Amino acid sequence: MLKDLFKKKKYGVVKHLIVKKNHSDNKPNIPSGMWKKCDKCNSMIYIEDLEKSKYVCPNCDYHFRLNSEDRIKIFFDKHTFIELFKNLRTTNPLNFKDYEEKLKGRKTNSTEAVVTGTGKVYGIEVAGAVMDSFFMMGSMGTVVGEKITRLVEYATENKLPLIIFTTSGGARMQEGIFSLMQMAKISAAIAKHDEAGFLYITILTDPTTGGVTASFAMEGDIILSEPNALVGFAGRRVIENTIKESLPDDFQKAEFLIKKGFIDGIVPRRNMRELIHKILVLHEVRNYE
Repeated sequence: MLKDLFKKKKYGVVKHLIVKKNHSDNKPNIPSGMWKKCDKCNSMIYIEDLEKSKYVCPNCDYHFRLNSEDRIKIFFDKHTFIELFKNLRTTNPLNFKDYEEKLKGRKTNSTEAVVTGTGKVYGIEVAGAVMDSFFMMGSMGTVVGEKITRLVEYATENKLPLIIFTTSGGARMQEGIFSLMQMAKISAAIAKHDEAGFLYITILTDPTTGGVTASFAMEGDIILSEPNALVGFAGRRVIENTIKESLPDDFQKAEFLIKKGFIDGIVPRRNMRELIHKILVLHEVRNYE
């Protein structure tokens, strides 16, 4: 019939569904421990690629902080580093509250804020100390001072050049004056090493501050630094409040210090081994034997 033309057609009905979005689905599934975020450019770096680049960001050249174990692997010839004075352990001379717990809370395999020993750089034997900022921020206590002093004395007795990688937040306050005494003790040993005519190279890494800067870090015959390392004695705010002036943005950075003559060179991590080897050869280190 004609009226049938105006009837509404029946269509399939689709019920209205409320779909809950799962925001976690939008996030990449990244297994923990396989990637690391750059502190400077925020890029995600595959751990294996980071290890190959010696823990330097391939995008912005940011130098990640290293623990002593990784530093030793990167710098010394493979399987040549022999640790010395490993059994020295920190006590609590001032009975400082919770000090023992802080010592246990380290984020490194090192048993102290410095590892000392001998190793080879392209076949040339050297005495080396590697400080570790992951152990109480590399703070210098009595054991740190004792280990470095013994290493310097060992280097003098065995006619070896000395190389120290520094990184520190300064003296360890839990040990008070005992910590500050290490500055003079280490410096005295370095003076004897110098009088004997042997080479001492310091390599400053981020950060090197406080009593370490005020003593053996700046006493090297040659003082080198990694790029963008923070190097100074007192903190920026302390200085500004004292002199009542604003400091430059790059104040206490390696790039600022080299302009002022405080350091001799800024060397990327990837080039450090080769440069140190050239310096050792130039100073005829082989003749020490």
